[in-house]
Amino acid sequence: MKKLLGTPFGLALVALLVLAGWASWTAGIFDGPIAKEVRSSSVYVAPGLDIDTAAAEKIIGNRRLVVVFLERGADLSEGCDDTSGAADGTLVLLISPGDGEFEHYGCAHFPGDDDENFGKAFVAETRIAAGADQFTDRPLEALKVIAVNYDSLVKAGIVPDGARTISPSLPRYLVAVAALAAVIGGAVTMWVVGRRAGRLAAGHRAERDTASDARSSLNAQAAVLAKQIIDLDRRYPRGSTTFRRSYQQLAADYAELAADLTDGEVEPELRPKVDALSRRAQELAADSPKSRRGKKR
Repeated sequence: MKKLLGTPFGLALVALLVLAGWASWTAGIFDGPIAKEVRSSSVYVAPGLDIDTAAAEKIIGNRRLVVVFLERGADLSEGCDDTSGAADGTLVLLISPGDGEFEHYGCAHFPGDDDENFGKAFVAETRIAAGADQFTDRPLEALKVIAVNYDSLVKAGIVPDGARTISPSLPRYLVAVAALAAVIGGAVTMWVVGRRAGRLAAGHRAERDTASDARSSLNAQAAVLAKQIIDLDRRYPRGSTTFRRSYQQLAADYAELAADLTDGEVEPELRPKVDALSRRAQELAADSPKSRRGKKR
């Protein structure tokens, strides 16, 4: 594993995995239902509540304001935590029906809300729902009051001015998918290429081993033939004219064979040539003067 990470492919693999993780995380792959909705919308309405979401979004417009309508008895502070990250740069107000009034909880997700801007964030969270309780049975009217409160906070410099910018999740998901596809595709490609290269290398090695074995065997046979010719050369001075002529032809054929053996490649026809020359050497040795004297005895 360490060797893989030390290669350019390994480093690219780690970089793509980090990119895929970042893209998936920032796109909200682990978001809950509230976070998924408010990441690209200004209003969340819990199932079972009869509120016109489209009309509510139209009232809020492009303000840096997010309103979350939850069911009666819901934990509003937990819902505030759910919007962290998904609604950064906004003022979030969570509302649920209560006994004659709204239960509400504000949370400001502006930069420095826990440090130098803590006081402004506290004021914004406590004042955003002021006056909305008189419209408990008309949530859209209550939302209009909340929008007016937000504009007042902007004029007072408590909430930063400007429109909310929503970054759609789809491009980030596409980046994540592309990165993962590149990682998986690259790994599969490397595996296939490596497997094929291994097969080719194994095939070439087997061919080299076979050729090496064939050359070793042929060289051994050629060495035996050379020994036969050397033995015949000792008998050459006492040999007959026919013996000498046959020996000279055999030596010439062997010289031609030796040249072929040094070319580097073992041709299929060389082995039959070695066998044929060996038989000729054996026949010539049997017909040499020494062999004939041995027969007379």
